[in-house]
Amino acid sequence: MNLQAWSKTELAYGHKVLERGLQGARSGREEFLRGTAPRPLLCESLRHAVRPAALGACLGIVGGYPGTRRGRTGRVMRFGLLAGLIGFGMGMFWESRCLAASVALGAWRSMGRARDEHWLEQHPIDYA
Repeated sequence: MNLQAWSKTELAYGHKVLERGLQGARSGREEFLRGTAPRPLLCESLRHAVRPAALGACLGIVGGYPGTRRGRTGRVMRFGLLAGLIGFGMGMFWESRCLAASVALGAWRSMGRARDEHWLEQHPIDYA
């Protein structure tokens, strides 16, 4: 098998694994949501992510406070904003971790099936 034929088959295999992963992620999401809309889950996650964002902003303000008077306002605001955004992101991640786990597990299982099919195509088993 030459390089061009090998690369085409590997590219097709990669595309198949990617498609299966996306299908598995969708099925994992649907399995977790069980027909309900994701909006209430998102709203609840947003509401619960406010505390870590506020805590992060406070820690960023304290951490950004320099010992001198020169240029401290901008630095303190930047540190507070950055730490608040990090806290908000971590809070959102933590509150929606069950959904993320379900999506990742669905994708992993589906990609595993695609890898198994590819292996069986490459290594056929003769039971006779």
